[in-house]
Amino acid sequence: MDPLLEPIEGADRREVGGVTVEIVRVGNGRVKRAIYPPGFRWSTHMRPAVGSERCQHAHVGFLARGHIQGEYDDGCTFEFVAPQVVAIEPGHDAWVVGDEEAVLIQFDFASDTLATLGLPSQHQHD
Repeated sequence: MDPLLEPIEGADRREVGGVTVEIVRVGNGRVKRAIYPPGFRWSTHMRPAVGSERCQHAHVGFLARGHIQGEYDDGCTFEFVAPQVVAIEPGHDAWVVGDEEAVLIQFDFASDTLATLGLPSQHQHD
């Protein structure tokens, strides 16, 4: 078994829209590992479960494996190829590129993520 994909001992494990998410609480925050399968697209696989037009969560962490692309409401695009640090603001659609799963290690503070990390509530141009 690939150690990057093995279950994390003590983690809260969930599967939503084909994505496997494991969450471990650390102090006031959480460390999450999300495994996005090949062919995954947020608007196709998660929108039905979530009900919003775009993903409204910020994602901050480290892409340990894979290739993801995405687009914000305003048409701006992003692309990350492992190994790479990731910061994605709310209001996006994203998808896995290629035949390999994308493994994202994220750090968040539940509903306080934006304020705690000083991130905007939606995509902004620099």
